[in-house]
Amino acid sequence: MNQTKPDSKPNILLITVDQMRYDCLSIAGHPVVETPNLDELARTGVRFDRAYSATPTCVPARAAIFTGQSQESHGRVGYQDCVPWNYEHTMPGEFAKAGYHTQCVGKMHVYPARNLMGFHNVVLHDGYLHHNRNKYSIPVREHYDEVDDYLHFLRQQVPGADLTDLGLDCNSSTVARPWHLPEKLHPTNWVVTESIDFLRRRDPDKPFFLWMSFVRPHSPLDPPQAYLDLYKDIEIPEPPVGDWALQSDPDLDGLSPYTSKGLVPKRRLQNAMAAYYALITHIDHQIGRFMQVLAEYGERNNTVILFTSDHGELMGDHHLFRKSLPYEGSARVPFIVNDPGNRLSLGTGKVVHEVVEMRDIMPTLLDAAGVAIPGSVDGGSVLKLAAASSEEGSGNAEAWRSYLHGEHTQGIQSNHWLTDGKEKYIWFSQTGEEQFFLLTDDPQELHNAARDQAYQERMDYWRSVLIQELEGREEGYSDGKQLFVGRKPVTVLSHMRNG
Repeated sequence: MNQTKPDSKPNILLITVDQMRYDCLSIAGHPVVETPNLDELARTGVRFDRAYSATPTCVPARAAIFTGQSQESHGRVGYQDCVPWNYEHTMPGEFAKAGYHTQCVGKMHVYPARNLMGFHNVVLHDGYLHHNRNKYSIPVREHYDEVDDYLHFLRQQVPGADLTDLGLDCNSSTVARPWHLPEKLHPTNWVVTESIDFLRRRDPDKPFFLWMSFVRPHSPLDPPQAYLDLYKDIEIPEPPVGDWALQSDPDLDGLSPYTSKGLVPKRRLQNAMAAYYALITHIDHQIGRFMQVLAEYGERNNTVILFTSDHGELMGDHHLFRKSLPYEGSARVPFIVNDPGNRLSLGTGKVVHEVVEMRDIMPTLLDAAGVAIPGSVDGGSVLKLAAASSEEGSGNAEAWRSYLHGEHTQGIQSNHWLTDGKEKYIWFSQTGEEQFFLLTDDPQELHNAARDQAYQERMDYWRSVLIQELEGREEGYSDGKQLFVGRKPVTVLSHMRNG
């Protein structure tokens, strides 16, 4: 039966995908993509339409998920592998201490790879990571052949198989082809199959915390043929291109399969977009599969669910690809909370407009379970925003953050940005370039209003906020009075490097 058990702690299900844009939900009005199961979670739950990843690549985003901390606190302000993950308080660790049976299936992207991070068990598939695939310097115990559970599964089914068989690089956001093996062997199906097996073998006397962590729709863009067929004859709208974006490609960057910028041939780009949407629909259907089995075990009404992505994918917006940049396609993500048993009195079908972030996941889920939130956590529980009693569509804004500071080291494109969900200010620390977007009127960031006379007062305001945010940072970006251009960025702050 699927009756709520009011006197017991709820199960907690965190579902994350990798590199899914904020707008790729039917319920959010996307003109092409089909997401019926995610739509149902949003329709019967609460959707946060201003959710961001403050440091939008896998490693720092997952540090925020694991710790509930801002990037300044967890110390990862860019992407760098092979830096040990040593945190006193982690989300799975707090659940385990509170009596939960904890399990992760899929992507962790921590170091060392088999670091449990507080989980009782991890069934691991991080996807293709360059640092643990090299054959010339990595210790055997850290190599992909040793640490990745999906690879062992795949080779039991298909001797000699590897992730490189399709000929697609793990960062090929512009090249696609269909999955070449039976669908049940796809890593998306594998995550759900292993998650279902956890339901079978979990401790029945404990509530569970399950993190179901998909590697897709991150490239390689390899959906099963049936899902690719859903999009092959559909007219797919071209990506938006702002008046500030590059309009030419003298170095022909767009011809590189793993480019981060450039003019990609139209047919190649259309195929890539179709495959990206197909991967999302594939994940959606597999989430539906898990929900059916969760109901069969009688646990659906006893389970609080949070769905999100670690960051987005630019997918041609402004002739840009992949992530790490502060634009909406890269930094903004879907974020849904669902409570089938109505334990939390959420506003069913509600859309919340306050700015939420990866750091809010840990306190939200601990709050939902009645577990104490450690003092090290910087984020906040979004349940007060989602409550049915809060003002429709706005939550309790006075008690919530007024803006979010995001950043990412990225060479010459190293950036800092601020947004309240209505406006966005961007500062590129190595060049001093500034951008300003009026998101309410210009959601696709088509016009950079940084030099518009009408908005100089707003520019001054946001610049002053960033000056205060960066005061005291070890890179020397600010002295509390002004911003300094060209200071050398670091990827991992010293308290993590030296800790």
